[in-house]
Amino acid sequence: MEQRQAIMDDMPGVTRDRHYGYAEWIGKFFTVIDTGGYVTGSDDKFESQIRKQVELALEECTAVIFMVDCKVGLTGYDKEFAQIIRKSKKPVFIAANKADTPTKTAEANEFYELGMGDVYTMSAENGSGTGELLDDLVKVFEGEGVEDPDAGIPKIAIVGRPNAGKSSFLNALLGKERSIVTDEAGTTRDAIHTRYKMYGNDFILIDTAGIRKKSKVTEDIEFYSVLRSLRALEESDVCIVVVDAERGLESQDVNIIVLAHKQSKGIVIMVNKWDLIEKDTNTADKFKKAMQEKLAPIDYIPMIFTSVLAKQRIFQVIEKAVEVYTNKTKRIPTSVLNDAMLPEIVHYPPAATKGKHIQIKYITQIQARSPSFAFFCNLPQYIQESYTRFLENRLREKFDFEGVPIRLFFRKK
Repeated sequence: MEQRQAIMDDMPGVTRDRHYGYAEWIGKFFTVIDTGGYVTGSDDKFESQIRKQVELALEECTAVIFMVDCKVGLTGYDKEFAQIIRKSKKPVFIAANKADTPTKTAEANEFYELGMGDVYTMSAENGSGTGELLDDLVKVFEGEGVEDPDAGIPKIAIVGRPNAGKSSFLNALLGKERSIVTDEAGTTRDAIHTRYKMYGNDFILIDTAGIRKKSKVTEDIEFYSVLRSLRALEESDVCIVVVDAERGLESQDVNIIVLAHKQSKGIVIMVNKWDLIEKDTNTADKFKKAMQEKLAPIDYIPMIFTSVLAKQRIFQVIEKAVEVYTNKTKRIPTSVLNDAMLPEIVHYPPAATKGKHIQIKYITQIQARSPSFAFFCNLPQYIQESYTRFLENRLREKFDFEGVPIRLFFRKK
């Protein structure tokens, strides 16, 4: 893959969820699934969940690369895991990693004791020995594969503060455990990509690590997790911002939303754990009003009150995210745009400045990451912010750009 797709650290247990990426070797394209280290007989809450993720990956895969460590040598864990792999009945390639000296390469022979065929000595750090392994690996693939199966597919990122319920939301949507979930904040470390093809939808869901203030980020691992989340937000088309109803909209939630707005992303706010809030007839309205005040002047974002635990309205969130993507990619024909907007401008023209009348003659949508419109006029420099807001509101009213930032530009006729 030749990219830093997964977080690496000397501390064991850094990789937790199944992590997917695309690779190519001698003209064959294939998907790589990276998993956490498999440990048996442990009561650690993460290790038991990692084992489940590894077993799911074994079910999905065509072939297995069994990574062993030349520095450590053959262990009881290796022997136990070999038994698990045998049950999958998939082709196995033993990759003896860290074989970066002749002595270690010779010591790798002990892995033949596993009785699983050839042992490929290699060094993942500098790439030596990987060619021979990949030459033999791609022989078991039936077709040539697809270079990027996700090209052109909308990407929806699930973002928010730690422990707001992002991974639980993803698992509830999929009906299976795609991401590890515990009540400990910071469980998700890498950004997890999942293709979602249900109910006529086809898009990629990205579950991310919780984003928190820089001052609160202490471990290296968490620092890289936050960077991965920010990168996932950058590559997404729409982001679902998960807010904890018990904590309300906090400053870090606002920071995430402002960042998404600046990067021209579609946005949906999902208020999770709504079942835990004591309610009367006005609770949702009050909550919504309080959030809108904190977000002002950003006022175009839909808000949905949900409970992932009770599976309340979680599919409405996805439906809304798809609507927002449609709004984001909407193109308005120039004639339709002018027929709708020019009468509004005639009825309420821009205020005269320094005795000069501003005349807007023509409007067109321009190519950009989010809906962007050019207004051609005689004195673009005199258009006031309040009038820009008026035009944006009329555009939203007539063409439904819910959940999407709009950009307006004023140009000389």
